Amino acid sequence: MIKENQRFLNRLHILSDGVLVFLSMLAAHWMRFSLFDGVGGLPMRYYLWLGAGAAALYLVSFGAAGLYRSHRAVRFYKEASRTLLVSALDVLILTAVLFALHLDNMSRWLLGFFYLVSSALLLGKRMCLRVLLHRFRAKGYNLKHVVLVGSGPAAKRYLSKIRAQKNLGYQVDGVVSDCGAWGGLSLLGEYAALEEILTRRKPDEVVLAIPAEDNARVPGLISVCEKTGTKASIIPFYAAYLPSNPQIDDLDGLALINLRRIPLDNLGNAFLKRAEDILGSLVLILLTSPLMLIAAVGVKLSSPGPILFCQERVGRDKKVFRMYKFRSMRVNAKQQTGWSTDTDPRKTRFGALIRKCSIDELPQLFNVLRGDMSLVGPRPEVPFYVEQFKEEIPRYMVKHQVRPGITGWAQVCGFRGDTSIEKRIEHDLYYIENWNLLFDVKILLMTVFKAVNSEKLK
Repeated sequence: MIKENQRFLNRLHILSDGVLVFLSMLAAHWMRFSLFDGVGGLPMRYYLWLGAGAAALYLVSFGAAGLYRSHRAVRFYKEASRTLLVSALDVLILTAVLFALHLDNMSRWLLGFFYLVSSALLLGKRMCLRVLLHRFRAKGYNLKHVVLVGSGPAAKRYLSKIRAQKNLGYQVDGVVSDCGAWGGLSLLGEYAALEEILTRRKPDEVVLAIPAEDNARVPGLISVCEKTGTKASIIPFYAAYLPSNPQIDDLDGLALINLRRIPLDNLGNAFLKRAEDILGSLVLILLTSPLMLIAAVGVKLSSPGPILFCQERVGRDKKVFRMYKFRSMRVNAKQQTGWSTDTDPRKTRFGALIRKCSIDELPQLFNVLRGDMSLVGPRPEVPFYVEQFKEEIPRYMVKHQVRPGITGWAQVCGFRGDTSIEKRIEHDLYYIENWNLLFDVKILLMTVFKAVNSEKLK
């Protein structure tokens, strides 16, 4: 049933996109020539043809970009960012075509309005479709039926994920395993019976989650899936070590899984990230300079000692740098290694105030300008704790592939201060592996509305 439903939904999805793009052109024409009293331009029939051409271009480019594949397990921000990018490229193509055809009277402002209107309609439709499908799937409709093959940790993790997110619409019909039933699933048979099971049940997908000891069976099981024409997905037994978006390299036809290639390894992404940091830190330094001046005077009057607190932290590529803060504690012997808590007796009264509002972190904007830190990234730790945590927490050192940040995904999600280091690293790794500029903007906005008025970002 899912195959028929998916075909119908895809056709409706494509058709509705074409209609929305065409209507966006008409709306852009109304905005340019009626709402904003535009003059000149070409006869209306040219814009009708332009709308039809834009609709055809959008459908082709969206199809080529994979925007009509199932996004059941893809986060909305990824679909939205790709939609905006492909739409922008389409508008540039339309502009180039108009220039090549010497249609100089075609309004360029209209194309700008068209991009804004079409993007809003296309994203709005996708958001509404997701909400609607999530509700249907949570009620047991439009389910994707899955046969789970295997009984190892990877299989159990997969089952717990889809049970926790019923709105994704995955239904495990049973398990195929030589070790018997588990997890409340019905046993459909052993590995040797997979072909007969797939022929009889015709599932939408097979998920192979074979434990390490049975790994030699994988080629035969894949062969069975291909023979029966069943879509197969694999969760390798080493999945816990893979990033969320693993990169596949091609060595003369041999696939190599790169475990630690991240978006910021790309020079273009790295340039955008650094430009964001330089411009952002300069603007914030100018805007907060009066506040920093008040904080400096307050620190000096509150207790003896320097205005700034300098502490060694471990940054990108495990290089040690000096991080700056406004001093919020009395000078003490444990200031380089002591772990700060909410009720730390070393804090001064003024220090407690600036920590509560995160004002003590403002000098780190100069660390960002120097290149030691970023506006957004994993929080840096002192060398003393890095040496301790790298032995205790798996993948802890991966965070040092990027510049540390003043704020980060873990901090805005509540994992700051005296909280779980494991959860903090889990969120840091998610940020590193899924970085994009929109993600940074989201974190910065969340910092403004959540973190600034709470305890300081650790």
